[in-house]
Amino acid sequence: MVYNLRQCQNKLLDLKKKDRGRMIALTGARQVGKTTLAKNCFPELPILSMDSPLERETYLRYTPAQWQANYPRVILDEVQKAPDLFETIKSCYDRYPEMEFILLGSSQFLLMKGIRESLAGRAAIQNLYPYSLLEIAKKGDNRSLLEELLLNPDSAAQNLQTRPPDEHLKDAYALASKHWEALEQFGGMPALHQPGWDDTDRYEWLEDYSLAYLQRDLQDLAKLDRLEPFVRAQKIAALRTAQPINYSALARAADISAPTAKNFIHYLEISYQVKMIPSWTRNHEKRLSKMPKLHFLDAGVRRSILKKRGILDGHEFESTVASEIIKIVDTHRLPWQLHHLRTSDGREIDLLLEHEKGYIAIECKMTDHATRHEARHFKDLSEILDKPLLLNLVVSKDTEIQQLSDAGVPTYNISAIQLFS
Repeated sequence: MVYNLRQCQNKLLDLKKKDRGRMIALTGARQVGKTTLAKNCFPELPILSMDSPLERETYLRYTPAQWQANYPRVILDEVQKAPDLFETIKSCYDRYPEMEFILLGSSQFLLMKGIRESLAGRAAIQNLYPYSLLEIAKKGDNRSLLEELLLNPDSAAQNLQTRPPDEHLKDAYALASKHWEALEQFGGMPALHQPGWDDTDRYEWLEDYSLAYLQRDLQDLAKLDRLEPFVRAQKIAALRTAQPINYSALARAADISAPTAKNFIHYLEISYQVKMIPSWTRNHEKRLSKMPKLHFLDAGVRRSILKKRGILDGHEFESTVASEIIKIVDTHRLPWQLHHLRTSDGREIDLLLEHEKGYIAIECKMTDHATRHEARHFKDLSEILDKPLLLNLVVSKDTEIQQLSDAGVPTYNISAIQLFS
């Protein structure tokens, strides 16, 4: 498999040089490239898989002294499959300062449960997501425009003002546009972006992936006796991407109870299929009780659930944009929190990014020609918020970076391709 540089690779290499890098937990959905990344970052380390029951039983019998003698520096793949091993890893870590572990796991819940119970304060954690736009373009060591804006929020508007007006005419933009279309249609799973694959291969791979998720990952998490209720709930959730989730309504549609519906969505979230974005209010406690907005993290996986192959709709576009933002914020541990906002008069802000210095508001519009009308929901938004509103962005398919408001908070249109390239 051709290896595309991942955006977290340099961060992992830097972390490994520090004392807190003696134990690194790399977690993410199945097939996002955890093992491949670990091999490329640490080619000198042996890899032991806990996926095989026979191998797992062998390693579970090792004493700390045997681990130190045979594998003083090691990568443990699918380590959440061997929960009894965590106590041994803890003993090795505490007893032998020279020992180093890279823990790989495709279940956030099971891996983090083991870390919480046995390895708290010892493991440095890094999440890995499907390819971002930059990673598809083999530019994983570059910064996107969005990352620049988030790293320097005080100069965000100035950064947009100084972008070259003919940026969308460059060859690089045309190539980025092609990569963005692939991301929208098939998602970012690394296998799908290998040379020699055609669309039929990609569709069939995604169908197999969804089936494997139901038969393996879900069984690890939930131990369900019957998959049919979950499959129904999963499809309904996929239909409602980029929408606030009402668990009672979801339960009625899937013919299950509301608590079961909430549990199913939780399973989707802890297995990296979806992300729940909380609603914003001034009262921080109420943010936890108001309806969150659901976003599927990978467009291709969502489309395979629905068996959809046509053009995108507005909700899919919004979730693709949200997913790219989530990848950037979480991968680089940027000090921003994501919310969505619905005002008392019915206006909605798709994404509200919160920093200690203020907010960036984002509206996602799948239009080729952005106008001031697309920015109408930003009106008087700063009067609602409890910190300064730093920037308003309409993220669209319009290739021209343009200012949509002449007064007050800087308001710009920018294409998704420019924002994430």
